[in-house]
Amino acid sequence: MQLPANAFKAALRAGRPQIGLWLGLADAYVSELVASTGFDWLAIDAEHAPNDPRSVLAQLQALAPYPVHAVVRTVLVPMVESAEQAARIVAATRYPPAGIRGVGSALARASRWNQVDGYVHGCAQETCVLVQVESAAGLDNLRAIAATEGVDGVFFGPADLAASLGLLGKTDAARVQDAITHGIKTVRAAARAAGVLSADPTIARKYLAAGALFVAVGIDTTLLVRAARDLRALFKDAAASPHGTS
Repeated sequence: MQLPANAFKAALRAGRPQIGLWLGLADAYVSELVASTGFDWLAIDAEHAPNDPRSVLAQLQALAPYPVHAVVRTVLVPMVESAEQAARIVAATRYPPAGIRGVGSALARASRWNQVDGYVHGCAQETCVLVQVESAAGLDNLRAIAATEGVDGVFFGPADLAASLGLLGKTDAARVQDAITHGIKTVRAAARAAGVLSADPTIARKYLAAGALFVAVGIDTTLLVRAARDLRALFKDAAASPHGTS
């Protein structure tokens, strides 16, 4: 059995933009539903959403038959603020002597339970390490973070970044957008892929135009709430009218 190629990593290296969606409902059926809609990648949030290893596993299994790449928010590592942190993250994805990853491939789904030929020697080449910069300190150290050997991409978290800049809840503020746009260019100058989340189509396109290569353009929870509210609003007049009247 051969090691599966990481199409997402290959696309980033080739400079092909990848459009994604954030998954926070922590449900395999929902994740599979979204997987059928044509996004390039889906982020399974294991930081803010009520996910645990088994719920993440169920979602990975649900996504597997579809041509979409899963990015887990414990592999897309949040709140990275220094090159030293980035280097430790890379080390955690590599087997010794290159890193500190524990060798347990016989139990690992990624190795197909030791059925992938040469897995322990070749898996690093298909592992995509993404770090999140979402603070003023991270921005200060961005050039060094992006240059860290083994880091494939840097993802900007607008919500935490806005809060760190004293603009809590104002992810669309010009200062936040400018910081991210400049950050994208810094990351691309280091020959790394830049990513970001923005549910505002205009802002998302701005980041794509600046050179971002993996952009999440929505969140499943927000989509569901918005659609439900909009649908309910269509029938407010019916709730206000007596039965039997037009």
